[in-house]
Amino acid sequence: MDPVPLGGLQEQTRAITMRLVILDDYDLASEWAAKYIRNRIIQFKPTAERCFTLGLPTGSTPYSCYQKLIEYYRSGDISFKYVKTFNMDEYVGLPRAHPESYHSYMWNNFFKHIDIDPANVHILDGNAEDLEAECQAYEDKIAEAGGIEMFVGGIGPDGHIAFNEPGSSLVSRTRVKTLAKDTIVANARFFGNDLSKVPSMALTVGVGTVMNAKEVVILITGAHKAFALYKAIEEGVNHMWTVSAFQQHPRTIFVCDEDATLELRVKTVKYFKGLMHVHNRLVDPELSIKDQ
Repeated sequence: MDPVPLGGLQEQTRAITMRLVILDDYDLASEWAAKYIRNRIIQFKPTAERCFTLGLPTGSTPYSCYQKLIEYYRSGDISFKYVKTFNMDEYVGLPRAHPESYHSYMWNNFFKHIDIDPANVHILDGNAEDLEAECQAYEDKIAEAGGIEMFVGGIGPDGHIAFNEPGSSLVSRTRVKTLAKDTIVANARFFGNDLSKVPSMALTVGVGTVMNAKEVVILITGAHKAFALYKAIEEGVNHMWTVSAFQQHPRTIFVCDEDATLELRVKTVKYFKGLMHVHNRLVDPELSIKDQ
């Protein structure tokens, strides 16, 4: 957790380190994450032959981050023309056109507002005839794309990332997963608070799938995620808190708000806040394709 040597953005993002970036509130945390994603894509200089491959989450946490990225696209500062995306998960048995499917979420809240090529969008098919074959094909597509350059994720209150529920293998790959009761209860708000309408199974990338990404950015906001952040940062790696696996990833950034730090030790918070001048050099200056 030592700070990396100061230098250009490219040098810093290659360094082996785990970062905890603490912002005052949800909106500022979302904006910081969006700026970082923007800078990384522009720095990569993607082309038709060499796309930037981006793993993406759904849910309430990344919503404002997506809104900021749409804003940057509309201002002409970034293009997603040569970006390939792979989403983390999808419900099993929910029609693709259902308003709460992750296909619908991604197109309504992000993809249809930017210039991404639909052929470059990859989302698991929870209605596939052979679900296991669908999962293997997804892993194959990731490999064919050259792997994930950056995987962005969120977590549940129980520390799960994607649908890798407590007890999941930390080397797991994309697979069919039965959802924990806590996850079903947490997601009921999207289904009129009717538990019977929440799918009980999902297709999800594995912890190992995300760990294989060159870089991982995890968004954690709200007091209800505070204990999970504590488990992710201050305790050891534990398959009952799958987010803790990313302590061992060579390039992980946890982006959180103040509320999410409530369970951390005061000295932990002070330590990482003391590094904000380093962290902010990853997003300042903000890069723009207008300058290329």
